[in-house]
Amino acid sequence: MDIEDKKQAAAAWFLKLRNDICASFEAIEDDNEGPLSDRTPGRFERKTWDRTNQTDGAEGGGGTMSIMRGGRVFEKVGVNISTVHGTFTPEFAKSIPGADKDPRFFATGISLVAHMNSPRVPAVHMNTRFIVTTQHWFGGGADLNAPLPIEQDTADFHKAFKTCCDSHGPDYYERFKKWCDEYFYIPHRNRARGEGGIFYDRLNTNAWDADFEFTKDVGRTFNDVYPMLIRRHMNEAWTNEEREKQLEYRGYYAEFNLVYDRGTTFGLKTGGNVEAILMSLPPEAKWP
Repeated sequence: MDIEDKKQAAAAWFLKLRNDICASFEAIEDDNEGPLSDRTPGRFERKTWDRTNQTDGAEGGGGTMSIMRGGRVFEKVGVNISTVHGTFTPEFAKSIPGADKDPRFFATGISLVAHMNSPRVPAVHMNTRFIVTTQHWFGGGADLNAPLPIEQDTADFHKAFKTCCDSHGPDYYERFKKWCDEYFYIPHRNRARGEGGIFYDRLNTNAWDADFEFTKDVGRTFNDVYPMLIRRHMNEAWTNEEREKQLEYRGYYAEFNLVYDRGTTFGLKTGGNVEAILMSLPPEAKWP
């Protein structure tokens, strides 16, 4: 495939993955029999946005936010997709591979953050993306963010992604797990953001089909293992003390996303939709 075909193939996959995940999460809402089962099952609401410069069309594309709020299981979850193109600012271009030669870019991807009603159900983050400058590469990953970590949940999450990684590269899991541990760290708190997972960026092995298949497998693995963890705990009752711990943990999560997260910086510096970029923030949080 030429580069235009690759762009279209990647964007089409992220759209399909969005649809698959949203269907999976809505099925969880329907099946819940827990403390909030008297609520109407949550449903995603979709909102499109457009960043096209109407003057010259040089800055274009857009995306769709899929947001569910106030469900039986999901307090707030966003599954956003976007496909955009444009030109980096001279200063920002210096930090992006290939953009120093030509500041034009293309980016397509999916970004997901789930904040749960129950502190016993882990929050989660997942995103995968395809970026094109004068170079092109895949990036993304998934990481678990439990307010009340449960050893078996953490082990099962990591086992699923190790299996995924091992089928694509013998060193992928150890490399990408380490990268995740180092990246999702809050220096001013001297603590990890969560229980980790995998994180990769600038993946270009000169075998585009293989890199794309790995990225697709990351999405499929996420949609297998995370719903399993939700269903394991979604019908359990929780205490007010557990809820307070959840709200305090969410404060740390928000601090990372606002201060350190590359995706937040990329979106804001490329004229992305602010509502979509800040979708990752929890609906409620506390600071001690």
